[in-house]
Amino acid sequence: MSAATVFTAGILLITVSTIVFGGLSLLMSIVKRIPGYLDNPVRRALWTAGHAHAGVLVIFALVALPYLDQTGYSAGTQTLVRALLVAPPIVMSLGFFLSVVRPTDTKPNKLIWLVPLGGASLAAGTLTLGLGLV
Repeated sequence: MSAATVFTAGILLITVSTIVFGGLSLLMSIVKRIPGYLDNPVRRALWTAGHAHAGVLVIFALVALPYLDQTGYSAGTQTLVRALLVAPPIVMSLGFFLSVVRPTDTKPNKLIWLVPLGGASLAAGTLTLGLGLV
């Protein structure tokens, strides 16, 4: 693997600790019955989705990254694809979490648009990576 891919994988692995912390926070909200989580189905659903997307997309990026070194792409294109693969777990999760920050929020605010933005980054990154491999 290239040094850039190894570095990116290292950063992604470090972010797993933040996902673990988030999961623990969600668990404590349930166990301690913290107001604004269990009694707010919109917030509960979006925070659960944010946590799940972060975990799954970090694993996906870690699996996809080594394939990037098998493409004939230039260093600049590889950097772009790396960014497109690393952005979704961050951007999508921020959209889920920040769209219902206040415990009283019953509908998402405009930051929910970060979710499809992260999805677009995921689609562009995987499409570009796939095209580079065929």
